[in-house]
Order: sequence, then structure tokens, then C-alpha cells
Amino acid sequence: METGTHPHLLIIEDDVLLNDMTKRLLTQHGYCVTSAYSGSEALLLIEKGTFDLILLDLMLPGIPGETVLEKMKSTMDIPIIGVSAKTDIDSKVNLIRNGADDYITKPFDNQELLVRTEAVLRRFQKSTTPNNSKILRFKDLSLDTEAMEAKIRNTPITLTRYEYLILQLLMSSPSKVFTKNNIFESVWNENFVGDDNAINVHIGNLRKKFAKVNPEEKYIQTVWGLGFKMQG
Repeated sequence: METGTHPHLLIIEDDVLLNDMTKRLLTQHGYCVTSAYSGSEALLLIEKGTFDLILLDLMLPGIPGETVLEKMKSTMDIPIIGVSAKTDIDSKVNLIRNGADDYITKPFDNQELLVRTEAVLRRFQKSTTPNNSKILRFKDLSLDTEAMEAKIRNTPITLTRYEYLILQLLMSSPSKVFTKNNIFESVWNENFVGDDNAINVHIGNLRKKFAKVNPEEKYIQTVWGLGFKMQG
């Protein structure tokens, strides 16, 4: 996303009134907005155009929102905010586990939607323009901060954006213990309110990915009661 251009948003919401209302709100605040009313329509639009952010309602007719999320995340790197009427923690954790960058529950406050949209776009811009092109190394794990690629020896490891940002933070100071709040402030760029399970999910995913390549080695250590650090 270049500065100076209007971010292009895609709203995927089958409720026509809510879709129009959200589109009007975001347009008034300087965003360029396209609407889709089903998962299949959204997937077609994504093939044809480029978007900076997607607002995805999970209760869609036809293809469920979770499936749309999975398909989008497997083919492209666009930040996605999941919109759901479900307020339980499990639904939220699953959304993040499946690759959503944030979630918002219905009915949402207009101000909250605008703030979250702006924050996700800002984070995405920050994470896709790394300012320190160097390779971080720890044991046989290397992280190329310019290409945003991790490898164990010569085996590439595919990371989601949050996994990458958490790993980059831990590897930037391998002997330091990072608290969950440090991680939220650095990676999410804010004080995260509520559910800190998201960090555990990302760390768990990183450990699984490392273990697939090198099951003999441990890379991330949990420091009980404090946080996480690279395993010495």
C-alpha cells in the first residue's frame, strides 16, 4: 500500500443493509470500498483485483466465512478482519488461529470499526516494509528480515505474519525474556486487552513447524510466569 493512495477495502457481508451502511461509513472516511455478498463472489473479486484489507463476515450463505478465510490466506497476504456475531473466546481464538489479523463482534460500534481498520492497515504496512535487512541466526534457525523467510538449515518454514513478527522479536534479543505485554506492544502495536491466548497459539504453531523440520532441537522457551525467550 503506497502512502498517498486510498486503501482499497473489500466488505464481504450478505446482509445488504449492513454491507451498504459499512461501505458508506468507510467511504466517508477516505477508503475506496468494494462490496461482496457471498464467499464465491468475494473469491472472484480477489482473483481480479488487489485489496489492502478485507472485512469478512463469517456467517455467509454458500461457502462459509471460515473456508473463505482459509482460501484467501493460502493464496495471498492481505490483512483480514473477521466479523462475527459470536462473542465467545473460542471463536475469536479460532479466527486468529486460522489467519485473521483481528476480529470484531456484531453489532459493532462505528468508531471501533474505524480504529481497528486503521490499526490493522498500519501494522500491515509496518510489517511489510522491514527497515533492517539482515539475517538473524539462532542455533540452526535463520530469519531473513528482508525476505521475511525462516529456515532451519536449508529447509524453508512458512510463517504467518504474526508468527514471523513474534519470532523476529524473540530472535532480535535471544537472551532476553519477552513478556506477553512486550509481544503485544511490539507485534500488535498496542496494549492488547482481553485474551492473551492468541500469543500461546502463535508460539505453539511456531514450535510445531520447527519440530517438523528438526524434532531434536528446542528453539522457544516458556519462562513460567514471565513470558518467552529463545531456548538457550
